[in-house]
Amino acid sequence: MIKRKTAAKIRKTHRYLGLFLGIQFLMWTISGLYFSWTDIDEIHGDQFHNQEMNHTLFTNLLSPTAIPNASLIMSLELLDIADVPYYLINHTQLVNAQTGEVKKEISEEEALKVAKKNMIPGMRVLGIEKITETGKHHEYRESPLPAYVISYDTPENIKAYVSVADGKFKTIRHRDWRWFDFLWMTHTMDYQGRDNFNNFILRAFSLLGLITVLSGFTLWYVSSPTMRKWKKAIKC
Repeated sequence: MIKRKTAAKIRKTHRYLGLFLGIQFLMWTISGLYFSWTDIDEIHGDQFHNQEMNHTLFTNLLSPTAIPNASLIMSLELLDIADVPYYLINHTQLVNAQTGEVKKEISEEEALKVAKKNMIPGMRVLGIEKITETGKHHEYRESPLPAYVISYDTPENIKAYVSVADGKFKTIRHRDWRWFDFLWMTHTMDYQGRDNFNNFILRAFSLLGLITVLSGFTLWYVSSPTMRKWKKAIKC
């Protein structure tokens, strides 16, 4: 009788844990299948990048030593912004590499030219918008702001992001990436930043999942006719 009561309790625990955890187990399985069947380069949008982009050859560039406060320069990068050369100084300040003029930020027109150069030819622009902030679930979260977001007329709902401060082409977001991002969130159970594997919810569900599996093994052990016969054979 005690064994029947014990088995009933284990069975009930196993059943309710399975019901409670079933949806999350299903999401883990679906997301895992999606990750294993997708090409991460396509998720990043590499197929929409212009792989044959020509780089402009600039001449008559100012010597970095001719830039005001040149002694304060810790890093220097030559950028092509709408076919005009700029020095990016210390990752923050743009200076025209031919005239020495300081540039505060790029314009919408320049951002469109940067995006056009980086994207595959023939894509029709639907619109451009300047964003100054993003939420925790935004597809451009944790990236340099402000930024221009250029929307394209495509079935994949493609958006390209260009930094306002330095004119760099930052990233591409599209339909498959958004699916990947959603499923990654359900996989890690980090519903804020996506990448925290040490969050409490994931730990709790992992522990409960282990308990569910162990309760299943225990239920088999206490209710298996084979085990009962084996025990009787040992006693004899």
